[in-house]
Amino acid sequence: MSKVSNEQIKKIASLARIQVSDEDVVELSTKMTEIVSWVESLNEIDTENVEPMMAVENSLQMRDDEVKDDNISEEVLKNAPESKFDFFAVPKFVE
Repeated sequence: MSKVSNEQIKKIASLARIQVSDEDVVELSTKMTEIVSWVESLNEIDTENVEPMMAVENSLQMRDDEVKDDNISEEVLKNAPESKFDFFAVPKFVE
């Protein structure tokens, strides 16, 4: 089992540019050690007769992309602070 040291936690925190208090370093070291040991336990699983998965087939039915106009422009434009010619009116911000 690999133990994650306090120095390794401090280095990881430094690389991630996050501040970690000394109390948190000890707690994180313990938790990271548990995580690493769990991942290492996956090596004990017998995968000799298991074929690797290369891709998962997408069997979802695709629907036609159809434009639908439900004639609700007036209802939608009611929410706009200002509208002109059946469009949202916004202040000019690019010259």
